[in-house]
Amino acid sequence: MFENLSDKLERSFKILKGHGQITEINVAETLKEVRKALLDADVNFKTAKDFTNTVKDKALGSKVLTSLNPGQVLVKIVRDELADLMGGEASDLQLENKPSVILMAGLQGSGKTTHSGKLALHLKKKKAMNPLLVACDVYRPAAIEQLKVLGQQIEVPVYTEEGNLDPVKIAKNALAHAKANGNNLVIVDTAGRLAIDGEMMEEIRSIHKAIKPDETLFVVDSMTGQDAVNTAKAFNDVLNYEGVILTKLDGDTRGGAALSIRSVVDKPIKFIGTGEKMEALDVFHPSRMADRILGMGDVVSLVERAQEQYDEEEARRIQKKIAKNQFDFNDFLKQIAQIKKMGNMKDLMGMLPGMGKMMKNMDIDDDAFKGVEAIIHSMTKEERENPKLINGSRRKRIAQGSGTSVNEVNRLMKQFADMSKMMKMMQGGKGKALMNMMKNNPGMR
Repeated sequence: MFENLSDKLERSFKILKGHGQITEINVAETLKEVRKALLDADVNFKTAKDFTNTVKDKALGSKVLTSLNPGQVLVKIVRDELADLMGGEASDLQLENKPSVILMAGLQGSGKTTHSGKLALHLKKKKAMNPLLVACDVYRPAAIEQLKVLGQQIEVPVYTEEGNLDPVKIAKNALAHAKANGNNLVIVDTAGRLAIDGEMMEEIRSIHKAIKPDETLFVVDSMTGQDAVNTAKAFNDVLNYEGVILTKLDGDTRGGAALSIRSVVDKPIKFIGTGEKMEALDVFHPSRMADRILGMGDVVSLVERAQEQYDEEEARRIQKKIAKNQFDFNDFLKQIAQIKKMGNMKDLMGMLPGMGKMMKNMDIDDDAFKGVEAIIHSMTKEERENPKLINGSRRKRIAQGSGTSVNEVNRLMKQFADMSKMMKMMQGGKGKALMNMMKNNPGMR
């Protein structure tokens, strides 16, 4: 995400690095390029102008010109101001009623129905809530069917009323159903249109008035740039919603919506959609996004995703097997499954500092482990449990069975052997020595 903006900002900062002496003129030139980069990313003109003016005032006021590393100081100011522009801090949902109600609003095609399901799964897993999805898009039968399919997929009940074309009554009846069946969260998916119209606005206003939601969330496609911001403003004028879900941030987005919505509408981005999987919904952290835009990565989010998939009991079992030198390909497959649950590989790699730029022209398949899994699944039960059995003829058979080459099988065998040795080493004295060194040196943590 934001690859083009990141590249252009990096080129802007090179203006400072190219001069032996830093002057007010150099800083002005740099910020002129920063403003161009923001405008190219489809950021609102007033937002871009105000942003660079603020950065300039802070840069000149913080003695950038006389600092040892003026480029670094300016980057830090830009980073802090980017975070502030996007809201500063993550904004939590305020769900106080029983049941709590979330009303989803947005244009058709923005991802509203899908993200109703994603949000239900997110709150079910992270907040241990018992959600009910409500199908109030009575004009598009496919939307009701889609919500039912998503509900089955994430194991969340879906409330529908066949033949009832009054979304206000459906929403009110759904609340009564939730109370009777112990659902402490109701997520109402509403109808969208291809463009804003008076009828749609009146309908969603009526639903809002009838069910008095704890949170009304506006779902908007980030790839529509300034149109997204204009639509967000139009909906807010009617609904005065609490926050935004920005979808398709994993696509070829210029980033203008993410950077403009808060300043134009004065409403926080609460969640971002980062992929097609139902788990691909993240809480929006402005400071982390600013880091990613400036190529600094997002290690905190990467660690959080890893912790979500961490299974303490499984980790203890693996630890015992490593200690006895019994780590096998079945264990390896389980480790791959946990990594895959964290998200697509390109997104994960982009969270590492400096990796975003390196990977710009790399095409990383969403299922990067497909070949490895095919090789392991082509092994017999005995071979997976005892990799030492796999000799030359077996490798040839495994390659044919997995549709790969003997070289690829050999490479996997070597990687597996190297990984096993490293894991064994980390279990022993060297691993303990490293842990002790980290404990005694806070800077390594």
